[in-house]
Amino acid sequence: MILEDTITDLAVKAKRGSFSLMSVSSEKKNRVLLNVARLLLEKKDFIQEENKKDIDSGKKAGLSAAMLDRLTLTDDVIDSMVSGLKEICALPDPVGKIDSLVKRPNGLMVGRMSVPLGVVAMIYESRPNVTIDAAALCLKAGNAVILRGGSEAINSNIALATILQTALDSQQIDTNVVQVIPVTDRQAVNHLLTLEDQIDLVIPRGGEGLIRFVTKNSNIPVLKHYKGVCHIYVDKDADLEKAVPVIINSKTDRPGVCNALEGLLIHKDIAGEFLPVIAEELNRKHVEMLGCRKSAAISSLVKTASEDNWGTEFLDLILCIKVVDNFEGAKDYIRQYSSQHTESILTENYTTAQRFVAEIDASAVMVNASTRFNDGGQLGLGAEIGISTTKLHAYGPMGLKELTTRKFVVYGQGQVRN
Repeated sequence: MILEDTITDLAVKAKRGSFSLMSVSSEKKNRVLLNVARLLLEKKDFIQEENKKDIDSGKKAGLSAAMLDRLTLTDDVIDSMVSGLKEICALPDPVGKIDSLVKRPNGLMVGRMSVPLGVVAMIYESRPNVTIDAAALCLKAGNAVILRGGSEAINSNIALATILQTALDSQQIDTNVVQVIPVTDRQAVNHLLTLEDQIDLVIPRGGEGLIRFVTKNSNIPVLKHYKGVCHIYVDKDADLEKAVPVIINSKTDRPGVCNALEGLLIHKDIAGEFLPVIAEELNRKHVEMLGCRKSAAISSLVKTASEDNWGTEFLDLILCIKVVDNFEGAKDYIRQYSSQHTESILTENYTTAQRFVAEIDASAVMVNASTRFNDGGQLGLGAEIGISTTKLHAYGPMGLKELTTRKFVVYGQGQVRN
């Protein structure tokens, strides 16, 4: 009961703080973000000392190498956080913008204004850099944010919370607008998800198990993606020389992330020529290849896949490969196994490329580009708070604009309705 009261009090203060943000200027919000960037560099030793506590605990707990990689705040990760903050500062503030202003026949001027969502709860695993990214984006978009990182990153997140609070206080902004839940008890999350009167949106970021748990237990709207099962279709009109580095990058750059390639589809007309080439390149990168009977017959490096392999998010150096008869075969496969995250086509045929863009349902559709580009920073949003594969109210990477909604604004001169 004490824990529940503490979480409720935290959410009430966040809601109250969100009202105070409505009158905070863009310049003042940017000054907070620049102060955070400065403090990240000044307090780097302190941050990394706290982060080391989490890494040591993670090793003792048997966390995988991929999880430890996500957990570690290296110099490069901290520098990237600083760069992200500066990029967010440079982006236009979406709050208060009025568009679609139209004059009605009765003289009323009707427009729509971008406004903050209110209070956002972020529930995430491992990556403590999410603490900074999420706080910065929410603050710039005028939202209060409640951050609940994974238990494995508790020391790192509390250290980063200290920096955020210091930066807010330096600009006389209510420090309750950015809060990190300082306990690891899972009951804190369970109770947080019941507070629909204080929290406007929940964004879970992590593994499929976490996201399904949040979705099942939340009384609050949830913006989510369960997993990233991303595909590349190599069309019969693809530039095969260009295709190789795109596929290698998509699969091996960072195999443990949600925009990594998990399924490779190859048109039958080029499979005999292209599959042996790409299989050799993937093998050099230590990628295990699981394929259909046709692909296994073409290259001995491809093992025959089981039915359970199709549509799997491996998050590892494992890749499914299937030879398809045509564009329709690729489209049918993607529709069956896609998680609506990222889909890419490699082709020099404009008509086929445009059909793929129009007919494939995913939060990002690529033409002749790596699936790894489905990322807020890469798509010009600055840092992102997550990638949504739902369609209400955002689809794809969530940057500043996606952390606002729009309300109607009506200007009149005394009109009354007849």
